[in-house]
Amino acid sequence: MDADLKEIEAHEKEPGFVDGYLLYLLASASHLASGQFHEELRGAGIRVPEWRVLACLRDDDGQMVTQLARFALMEQSHLTKTIDQMTERGLVTRRSDEVDRRRVRIFLSDKGRELANGLVSQAKAHEDRLVRQLGASDIAQIKSFLSHMVETLENNE
Repeated sequence: MDADLKEIEAHEKEPGFVDGYLLYLLASASHLASGQFHEELRGAGIRVPEWRVLACLRDDDGQMVTQLARFALMEQSHLTKTIDQMTERGLVTRRSDEVDRRRVRIFLSDKGRELANGLVSQAKAHEDRLVRQLGASDIAQIKSFLSHMVETLENNE
C-alpha cells in the first residue's frame, strides 16, 4: 500500500501537458478574463462576434469585409452573416467604396456608434477591474508580450 500511495503522490506532483501548454493557457486566460464582460454583452442583447465588429468599426470605420474579418477574428462567411443581422438591426450599413465601386465597406450607423461607444466604456471598466486584480505592471508585460506574439505570428503567415 505504501508503494501505491507514493505513486499517487508522485503522479499528483507531475505537471500535466495541458497545465503548461501555451495555447491552453492563452485560451483559458482569455475565457476567464472575458467571461464577465461577455455576460454584460448578453445583457445588452449583443453577441460576442457583434461586439468585435462594433469595436473594430469604432476604431476604423468603413472597413472592407476581408479586413474586418481579420480584426474581428472571424471567418469571412460568418462575418457576412453577422453583418447581415447587424444591418437588419440598424447597427451597420454597407456602402460601395468611393474609388472602386466593386468593393463594399462597412460603416457604423448612428445607433451602432452609440452602442459601440457605450460598450467600449464598459470594456474599459472591465479591463480596469482586471488591472486592479492582476496589477498594472503584470498587465503591461502581458500586453507587450501578446502584441509581440501577434506581430511575429502574423509576419510568419
